[in-house]
Amino acid sequence: MTTSLSPDFLWGGACAAHQFEGGWNAGGKGPSVVDVLTAGANGVPRRITETVDPHEFYPNHEAIDFYGHFREDIKLFAEMGLKCFRTSIAWSRIFPQGDELEPNEEGLKFYDEVFDELLKYGIEPVITLSHFEIPLHLARTYGGFRNRKLVEFFERFARVCFERYNGRVKYWMTFNEINNQMNVDNPIFLWTNSGVTIDEGENPQQVLYQTAHNCLLASAKAVAAGHEINPEFQIGAMVAMVPIYPYSCDPEDIMAAEIAGRDRFFFPDVQIRGYYPAYTFKKFECEGLDPGFQDGDEEILRAGKVDYLGFSYYMSNTVKHDADTDPSKSTSGALRNSVENPYIKVSEWGWGIDPQGLRNSLNTFYNRYQIPLFIVENGFGDVDTVQPDGTIDDPARIDYLRNHIAAVKQAVLEDGVDLIGYTPWGIIDLVSFTTGEMKKRYGMIYVDRDNEGNGTMERRKKASFDWYRTVIATDGAEL
Repeated sequence: MTTSLSPDFLWGGACAAHQFEGGWNAGGKGPSVVDVLTAGANGVPRRITETVDPHEFYPNHEAIDFYGHFREDIKLFAEMGLKCFRTSIAWSRIFPQGDELEPNEEGLKFYDEVFDELLKYGIEPVITLSHFEIPLHLARTYGGFRNRKLVEFFERFARVCFERYNGRVKYWMTFNEINNQMNVDNPIFLWTNSGVTIDEGENPQQVLYQTAHNCLLASAKAVAAGHEINPEFQIGAMVAMVPIYPYSCDPEDIMAAEIAGRDRFFFPDVQIRGYYPAYTFKKFECEGLDPGFQDGDEEILRAGKVDYLGFSYYMSNTVKHDADTDPSKSTSGALRNSVENPYIKVSEWGWGIDPQGLRNSLNTFYNRYQIPLFIVENGFGDVDTVQPDGTIDDPARIDYLRNHIAAVKQAVLEDGVDLIGYTPWGIIDLVSFTTGEMKKRYGMIYVDRDNEGNGTMERRKKASFDWYRTVIATDGAEL
């Protein structure tokens, strides 16, 4: 049996505009929902401010200034051998408020230059339309995606991007980690996914499913528009995958894991199949929920099915039917009935390290949906130290990625999973989404910037840079 993946396999790296781009108000860009997120830390949640407060520190505003360094950074990506690069188009750079009729030409030109620079080196752009970057105006004025008017605004944004970058971008995704917002215990997720906050006295589940329905309609309309503009476009869904294990073979634990998994599968079930699963209609009936279906919605969902499923994978979770925990105190993907898994280690930030969980996830998705998959995030946040000679050794990161890529190879070469590519998260250091820190680094390229925003922005290669270059050059044969 071969030990390498196909030469067509897309080895790459992944970032998001709001976490590395910077230039938050440059080139006509408007503020986004992340531009009002303060810095946090491990165990210290980020706060949402009403507007941009000059007395607060917002780490995403400058991030690592890819806006001013993109040619330098892309040259490093090319030196590493990347075949693709996954990033996002900041919605508020194209439509500063989100409800304009005409886009911001200066913002469009920025991505012209970025995509042209990638293509110059033979790097395929893989582009997410909405990666936690909803214009702040749409959140504050319209209530975000709880308002059906955002379906129209998103479709307009998608059409502009599809038409402008037709011929330069083939792989698209609509919403990043669209299923994160199922966790209504953490207000950051609904806010960043959909620009939605839950008011006192509201039923969180009603707000969630009303919001979810509008997101699903927006995704479907975007997919249909993209296929109309270019039938060769590959347009995917993107979800956060945290496989849920039962704590034991107790049938109650197994059923608890099955039920918990529905929060992972609800969005892709609709985006891939084109209709709502039976378990959601039963939930609506039992809990008196109304997602806001209108005449014609079923046809919209059927016409807007995605071509592939992109997903992030960082950790697994374990549940016990009679456990009672507080998930708001954890950043590890915990649920109310989560328990510690004695068979896996955890990172400094409490994230379970489980390479076999990635193989498990690939098989679960492929058996459930039978469409191509794309791992568009997988990585290890750690503290890196620059040595006196300027070198940066990151053996823990290399070990993490090596073990996960080995699991990927098993899924493809032994299990028969159809996998498009693999883009580890934070190919270059960026602002952590969960904590707003720079200390929690994912990249194979170090950026001289600290949690307080100090530093020269100098780029340095870590040991993992050369390691990953070899992985790509051998199509995964040498790990």
